[in-house]
Amino acid sequence: MTILKKNRYIYEYFMITIGTILAALAINMAYEPVSLVTGGVSGLAIVIKHISERYLSVGIPIWMTTLILNAPLFVVAVIVKGKSFIAKSLYATVVLTFALYLSQDFPPVTTDLFLATVLGAVISGLAFGMVFGVESTTGGSDLAAAIVQNYLKYYSIAKILFAIDALIVITGAFVFGPEKALYSIIAIYISAKITDAILEGTKFAKAAFIISCEYEKIAEAIMSTMDRGVTGVGIQGMYTKKESQMLICAVHKKQIVILKDIIRDVDPKAFVMVADVREVVGEGFIEYK
Repeated sequence: MTILKKNRYIYEYFMITIGTILAALAINMAYEPVSLVTGGVSGLAIVIKHISERYLSVGIPIWMTTLILNAPLFVVAVIVKGKSFIAKSLYATVVLTFALYLSQDFPPVTTDLFLATVLGAVISGLAFGMVFGVESTTGGSDLAAAIVQNYLKYYSIAKILFAIDALIVITGAFVFGPEKALYSIIAIYISAKITDAILEGTKFAKAAFIISCEYEKIAEAIMSTMDRGVTGVGIQGMYTKKESQMLICAVHKKQIVILKDIIRDVDPKAFVMVADVREVVGEGFIEYK
């Protein structure tokens, strides 16, 4: 992985390749066998496959629908957004389509609806985190949202994407029933959480903001007892008009109790605010290499 990171270009396309392969496996081995429609072109492809099997006796493969639906989207995207915008997304879509084709006959990991929901969500969340992490998409509804947003600039891509995916999930509800739609929503939620964790980091920590007249003693106690750095920021109380220092300190989640005990021992009247921190980079946490 270190070698790949030295060449950003290779690293990005490596992540896209692995991510799209995982996405294809989640679709063919988890979602499709139990008829879960989680939005996107792949979700619509599952609906089309089911309808074609019912009325044509021959199911249109998911990979074929993905290819057919994405082709015009990329043509429009080139016209509207330019070639540079779609380079990596085009590669991701091609790999995803190819992976869907190769894995279409793979046996399902499970036919249990709940297990398929969780497993598919975990795999797809990991997949999308890898793809989105290198500023790419898998085409489909993501690309459609970007195109629509070019004309509806008052709406964010996220809102447009939500609307598109919601329509696809509702379509799935009419075809497969409301129970499957509810499981699809659970899968979308889990997948989004995992994707966010990958993109934003999983090294959760706590940040403490401390206001006290005894700020020097508190800072010294924290540095000597916990071996944590403390930063002082000049503040002014708007009621008292007195100038003071607000201490800022980042600690691991398990250390927050110790930190509050130290503050209480020095100044029981101290004002303390504790906030969740998604990721902390620097000495004592995640260090640059």
